[in-house]
Amino acid sequence: MALMPRKKRCKDVAVTSVYDGSLDGNSTVGKKVKFGDVGVFLVERRMGSSRRRFLTELAWKKGFRVEEQMSDLVTHVVAENNTGNEVLELLEKQNGICRAGFDAVLVDIAWFTESMGAERPLEVENRHRLQVSTEAIATSEAPISSYACQRRTTLRNKNMLFTEALKVLAESAELSESEGRYLAFSRASSILKSLPYTVTKMEDLQGIPNLGVHSRKVIKEILEDGTCSEVGNILQNERYHTLKRFASVFGVGVKTADKWFREGLRTVDELRASNGKLTKQQEAGLLYHNDLCVPVTRAEADWIKHIVERAVRRFLPDAIITLTGGFRRGKECGHDVDLLITHPDEGKEEGIIYQVVNWMTTKLFERDLRRYAKHVKNMSLSSHSLFDNEQNIYLPATTEEEIFAHFGLEYIPPQERNA
Repeated sequence: MALMPRKKRCKDVAVTSVYDGSLDGNSTVGKKVKFGDVGVFLVERRMGSSRRRFLTELAWKKGFRVEEQMSDLVTHVVAENNTGNEVLELLEKQNGICRAGFDAVLVDIAWFTESMGAERPLEVENRHRLQVSTEAIATSEAPISSYACQRRTTLRNKNMLFTEALKVLAESAELSESEGRYLAFSRASSILKSLPYTVTKMEDLQGIPNLGVHSRKVIKEILEDGTCSEVGNILQNERYHTLKRFASVFGVGVKTADKWFREGLRTVDELRASNGKLTKQQEAGLLYHNDLCVPVTRAEADWIKHIVERAVRRFLPDAIITLTGGFRRGKECGHDVDLLITHPDEGKEEGIIYQVVNWMTTKLFERDLRRYAKHVKNMSLSSHSLFDNEQNIYLPATTEEEIFAHFGLEYIPPQERNA
């Protein structure tokens, strides 16, 4: 519905309105309104709730009336870093305000701050007004930032046809060790993921940053032909697939993958059979390659978090373990599980990783040692003592070697207990 004309609104405003620090403006305790014919509405978008609350309290202290909701009592709509079209679209969406007959003044935050400084509502000059374009906005509802930290990017990607193509180009550049091209294609793909609309023509990309000549050429070709010949050639390239396959092995980088490719190797099985010199990380990567390639589900990630949480709290009871990475962003599967370990007292978390890893790698080993003591030697082994149940005595042991000796076992050092 359209808002009432301003003259009628102003006549209905009571000058004795008061404010008590809350945002609803309905309290009866606080400062009196000096300027009853001016009703301010602060647009929270891009301003933020904290800053809006602060500005609201400031305005009431200065004698201004601030409305929490859009209504026919509002005379000035104040926005920060928004265009007039964006504000009107927001009001239409959230408050059902119709543009026809809308006569509240759309002003920039500058009018508000200057009025606060003057301690009275200033006349609205052209430089204060938010410009409203008569042309419909064909692309995004807001300017797109070149920084990902200023964009909202959900898992729902409306431009996957383009982002997948750019992803292939980025991977190819990375495997060729061309960092500049890799970053260019990655940034182009990232910004297309954030668009709230589907690109159907090149005009839809007007004003979009991070789209270089090469990326735009790819998008244009896909729009015209449905595919990109350059991407198609890469997907048929043996080197691309081989290097990507080798690089998926833990501990293998691009240089090593390329070396193996030039040596004639093409598959992981061929790599295993080659008996080439490998690092310890690469040996482990090959040994568990099939398992590591299987995606981790969200349920499995939650269970892993639970296991690590129990282990961490053996040493640091008040520690906070947070699931981060892709699962925190809402993904249902991934190739690894990222966990953040913190503690309310800074510094207490130092060294916890070493303790947890050391304990977890010897969990099984120590349990079996206790089981051997009980079932084979009729002894009881705990973290405090070793007790001989047959002789009914505690056995002296000040070192691990002495414990193994009581069991008649060969001593196994910690680095060989990764059971």
